[in-house]
Amino acid sequence: MFTGLIDKLKGKRTAAVKTPEIMGLRLGASFELDPLAIRLILDELTIESCSPTQIIRAAGLVELDGTWVYRFYTDDDAWLQVVAEGGQTDEHVVDVKLFHFYDTLDVAGQQAWDRLLQREIGAASYSLRERTYGRVWTSAGDYHNPVHMAEKTYDGEGEHSLTDQFTMLFERPLSDQRTESLFLSAEEKREQAGYLSRSLVISTGITLTPSQLTIHG
Repeated sequence: MFTGLIDKLKGKRTAAVKTPEIMGLRLGASFELDPLAIRLILDELTIESCSPTQIIRAAGLVELDGTWVYRFYTDDDAWLQVVAEGGQTDEHVVDVKLFHFYDTLDVAGQQAWDRLLQREIGAASYSLRERTYGRVWTSAGDYHNPVHMAEKTYDGEGEHSLTDQFTMLFERPLSDQRTESLFLSAEEKREQAGYLSRSLVISTGITLTPSQLTIHG
């Protein structure tokens, strides 16, 4: 802290932190949804409402083997996920989904954590509010091991945190031939106090097309 203060007094500039950005989406930016993108199917979705205009409060990035997963967390308890393959420019974007957080469940104890990863999160189907979602990611067996993602997330101050996520994607059909997605993420994070926190984060979402999204820088 004192080093940073001394540098400021000496006139030194701290290097700007590069935060995730793609398609004009970035920290502090906002985006608008085509009202019809949600309104026509809202009664079928798990969410009860969706703000047409959302402001990005945090941004995360997951780097996989040739794939980059951008996540932009908004003031509507939602997150916009952008997947790019083969590169990190707009031309490489292959999928855009808007998710809303449904619930976060604490995972207490090693046995519960092992059961979640080894027997539950990668099952062929998952039920939520009497709705059944089928697993999207295929596997040679009945069970699919969760996909590990290490996300580096930045807040509005440029501070970042690291979270290990063990994830699985499900979906179910809607009446307009679209699907509602269900994203499960078993998350493990080393807190500042030194202890390891574990939770299951449940989110539901839909896929968006470029015409359904207007981005404001």
